[in-house]
Amino acid sequence: MSVKAFELVPAVERDLLMGDKARINIECIECCGKHLYVGTNDCFVHHFLLEERTTPKGKLAFCAQKLLHKCLGLKKPVNELKAASALERLIVLCDSTVTVVDMVNLEAVSSGGARIKGVASFCVNENPVNGDPFCVELGVIATKRRTVQIYMVYEDRVQLVKEVSTPEQPCAVCLDGYFLCLALSTQYMILNYNTGASQDLFPYDSEEKKPIVKRIGREEFLLAAPGGLGMFATADGVSQRAPVNWSESVIGAAVCFPYVVALDEGFVTVHSMLDQQLKQTLSFRDGHILQDFEGKVVLASTKAVYVLVPLPLERQIQDLLAGHRVEEALTLAEGARRNIPKDKFQIMHRRILQQAGFIQFGQLQFLEAKEHFRKGQLDVRELISLYPLLLPSSSSFTRCHPPLHEFADLNHLAQGDQEKVRRCKLFLVSYLREARSTEVANGCREDVDTALLKLYAEADHESLLDLLASENACLLADSAPWLEKHHKYFALGLLYRYNGQDDAALQLWVKVVNGDLQDSTRSDLYEYVVDFLSFCPNLDLVWKYAEWALQKDQKVGVQIFTRRTVSDDQAGQMNPDSIIKYLHKYQQATLLYLEHLVLERRVQKEKLHTHLAVLYLDRVLGLLSQSPSPAQEVAEAREQLQKLLKESNLYRVQLLLGKLQDTELLLERATLHGKLEEHDKALHILVHQLKDFPAAEGYCLWASASRDEEHRRRLFHLLLGVYLDPDAPGDERTVAAVDLLNRHAGAFDAAQVLRLLPEGWSLQLLRPFLSGALRGAMHARRTSQVALGLARAENLLLKHDRLKYRGGPVFVSEKKGCQLCHNTFTEPDCVCLPGGVPVHTHCAAQRARDSPRKRPSANPSNHT
Repeated sequence: MSVKAFELVPAVERDLLMGDKARINIECIECCGKHLYVGTNDCFVHHFLLEERTTPKGKLAFCAQKLLHKCLGLKKPVNELKAASALERLIVLCDSTVTVVDMVNLEAVSSGGARIKGVASFCVNENPVNGDPFCVELGVIATKRRTVQIYMVYEDRVQLVKEVSTPEQPCAVCLDGYFLCLALSTQYMILNYNTGASQDLFPYDSEEKKPIVKRIGREEFLLAAPGGLGMFATADGVSQRAPVNWSESVIGAAVCFPYVVALDEGFVTVHSMLDQQLKQTLSFRDGHILQDFEGKVVLASTKAVYVLVPLPLERQIQDLLAGHRVEEALTLAEGARRNIPKDKFQIMHRRILQQAGFIQFGQLQFLEAKEHFRKGQLDVRELISLYPLLLPSSSSFTRCHPPLHEFADLNHLAQGDQEKVRRCKLFLVSYLREARSTEVANGCREDVDTALLKLYAEADHESLLDLLASENACLLADSAPWLEKHHKYFALGLLYRYNGQDDAALQLWVKVVNGDLQDSTRSDLYEYVVDFLSFCPNLDLVWKYAEWALQKDQKVGVQIFTRRTVSDDQAGQMNPDSIIKYLHKYQQATLLYLEHLVLERRVQKEKLHTHLAVLYLDRVLGLLSQSPSPAQEVAEAREQLQKLLKESNLYRVQLLLGKLQDTELLLERATLHGKLEEHDKALHILVHQLKDFPAAEGYCLWASASRDEEHRRRLFHLLLGVYLDPDAPGDERTVAAVDLLNRHAGAFDAAQVLRLLPEGWSLQLLRPFLSGALRGAMHARRTSQVALGLARAENLLLKHDRLKYRGGPVFVSEKKGCQLCHNTFTEPDCVCLPGGVPVHTHCAAQRARDSPRKRPSANPSNHT
């Protein structure tokens, strides 16, 4: 696709060059800074001064001033001109002779050594290998020999340094360092004149087409290839760029990065080196010279000279962007990197990427737009500002000038298409979510987060709560009305809470729970409020809203107090007594809180245990008083009461017994008698009143738990006595007594049991009991025998140790210290450790007490 890259501007008009002489034609040109040299077919060299100026319309123009013209006196056309500015010399090829003339007065150098004869063509080495700055290297094609000669041109002389043979007669040459790029009669080749190495490139026919060999950079050349191709070749003989497809009749070429300019019989074509596409075509009749001089492209017809003025790259890029040719604009910008200072390029490139991003955003190419925004480091507010009302009212942001895009806002872009609006908003959500965690959001975090909140609220997005529950910079003044507009009261409460306004958040949530405001975000908002209050450090708020929570649901509301971890500084206001006093109106809440203290936190206070037991008892009695009483609920309530009565030792037993005196709760009364060690009363209730024999056995096991064997045996004998009470005979108790003996044989003294049993009982009936009792007695006897044997062995060892250390005297004095306490001896009494070491008697005793083994390791000695 086309782009206007150059403008053709006249430099030297025909009248200024040749006046009314119709037969004079331009043969060659050379430009050095502001100086233009023109060689004509009448052997004249014309010297012009080119001044650049800007027209009132802002365009570039040239004003040429003729300084001098000089005839070389050979009556032949001037074939080539090359300036050597460091030497102030002009190198001229005319009549097969290279002559060195002064650049100012065009006079030939007087020395006869400043000539080279028999020259068909020459070139200057733009990458000289000679380090002398006042010397120019020439590559010269000899007219009659198949050679290329290397000359050094000095201010007043020329010197041949190398002569290189070629396989065919060269037609054109270009020199770069030691590398010669040659157009021979039938092919192009690269030749290293220092090493002699050569590389054939590709064939062509010099009779059909004029060869073109053009150096375009360090060790890189542009060649005219068959098929109308402009081929690039490096000094290694390879091509690192794709060829450009120009005209078959190209007669000249030049490079003005990133473009290749080609001249044919009627046109000037401009191709991009970056994508090889034709970018511009200019009509130019009778053109026969095209050369570039230090970035300036000069054209010449037979009668006049023109300059191809490149348009600024930024203007070219903007033209491409205006035509929505994003990829071409980016390619051109990237290609211009090496020709623009780094800082300036970075600024320009970022802006181009941002513009490209907005173009693709307008085309709904969101992935590409996001990538360009990211690389271009777009101020995210430029994008947010397209969306009405998303930027906070307090934002000081103003759009970039000149603008990065052509859109007034999203409505202008969408033109009423709601689907397009929806997609654009989804893109912004995605972009902002990524941007807020990067450096892109630095300095504008409030704008980003507030815009994201508004988008989430508008779209009922699930991430709204995540945003507000995490660290954010949402502006309360801007966000609150927006959340209210979209009925996001729970989210608004979170925002209040994040900004330290817990009371405002709770007021809002309470209204939602009460139904005064409608918000379906959380169906469990009441539970959420309770949870919030249970961890809220502001105790005034806790007391303020606890009443409301308890009125809603005592079971849930009491969690405000049961979940709370009270710190030391809050212990005064949040102590259990204060809370219980506060909860006195709410019986269920009080019960649950006491359960929390007694059963979960294991608070060891008589008042709390008694209070809980009384509440349990009142609940049971209340259920029993109903008609009909709910059996399941009564059973569960009694189970809780019985468990507390058995496990706790802190409640007031007599108080509870008084409350149970005239009730049917016999099992509970039995437990309380057990707490008072009134086991006979307890067992009497269980056996005679309840007739619950398993409960009686269980009572004995419970009452003897964590007590010694003797206490347990006494309880079981007591139960057996109740079963065998002659004053209250009964077959059921007889069976229960037999079962008791057989199941718990180890808990009884067999001899005592035999004395209690009626004589009429058969041994077969008591066989399990007697077998167990016998095994137990045998086991006890054998265990005692083993223990006795171990004790005797230990005693024997002690006697041995005593005899071993009693033999010699032990010396103690006031100067000798105890090995255990390191204090000196003040009394003659001592104990001797193994090895005859004396220690204080009290030190030895302490050591024996601290030792795992309870036998002394030494014997008291009477020796002093």
